[in-house]
Amino acid sequence: MSGLLALLDDVAAIAKVAAASLDDIAAAASKAGIKAAGVVIDDAAVTPKYVHGFSSDRELPIIWRIAKGSLRNKLVVLMPALLLLDHFLPQAITPLLMLGGAYLCFEGAEKLVHAFAPHADETVEADFDPKDPAHLEEEKVAGAIKTDFILSAEIMTIALATIESPSFGLQAATLAVVGTLITVAVYGAVALIVKMDDAGLHLAATGRTSAGRALGRGLVLAMPRLMAVLSTVGTAAMLWVGGNIVIHGLEVTHLWVWPYQTIHHLAEMVAGAVPVAQGFAVWLTTAALDGVFGLILGVILIPVATRMIGPLWATVTGKGKAAH
Repeated sequence: MSGLLALLDDVAAIAKVAAASLDDIAAAASKAGIKAAGVVIDDAAVTPKYVHGFSSDRELPIIWRIAKGSLRNKLVVLMPALLLLDHFLPQAITPLLMLGGAYLCFEGAEKLVHAFAPHADETVEADFDPKDPAHLEEEKVAGAIKTDFILSAEIMTIALATIESPSFGLQAATLAVVGTLITVAVYGAVALIVKMDDAGLHLAATGRTSAGRALGRGLVLAMPRLMAVLSTVGTAAMLWVGGNIVIHGLEVTHLWVWPYQTIHHLAEMVAGAVPVAQGFAVWLTTAALDGVFGLILGVILIPVATRMIGPLWATVTGKGKAAH
């Protein structure tokens, strides 16, 4: 009997430790999620543009494929890589993030170049040539997962930085929780957004009241405009998030602190000039100036990427020969 009581005491002690660990994970995950909220919003704004133009029956499958790729990015690639870097080579994290931010700037600038000067560069233009739907879907999904990787890296790095415990297990568990919940939240919201027009059609056809049917028709009419706006916001998000990552990295590494200090100073000046919503004024000014920096950097990178890195990569991988 005494052995059984001792065993029950041990089980109770283990249960208490487990409950405390779960509380710690929940608290750390909540804090990390709040810190990463800005990038999460950008992630949600970027994603809908990848299903823009596809038939209604392909929207949810595309989002599901991107969501699976996003979860794989976070849990299979980024989480173990960041934990290992944080423990063995923490100084490498910022430069790697800066490379990712530079890629976001390039991709956002490339979209704007195509929108305003479609024939400015043959290599850029080739990305937008008409393709069969299956091939186009594959390219869109691959591009979305690649862009998600950069945003996910920023989200997971912010989350890791907020975890105060040195415990490897607690850090891993918190990152897993944050990565999973954020992926579900982002792509669940995106799925609701892109299917809103179908809900509107159903409501317009089957609504029991005239007000309900009118709401359905309003949703159908509004959704193409909303998708176009989200596509534009997604491109802008690439520029301001990418610009912010690079600017912050330059400041942290002390390579070039002037952009960060100047933008911070201008944002504080704008906030001081408005009587209300000063926090929003700081964010808006910072985001706008980060976006301008990102656009300039992206435009500079377009010829570097398309005329130097792209051909070199095609030669190394053999894709250049296949194209001929």
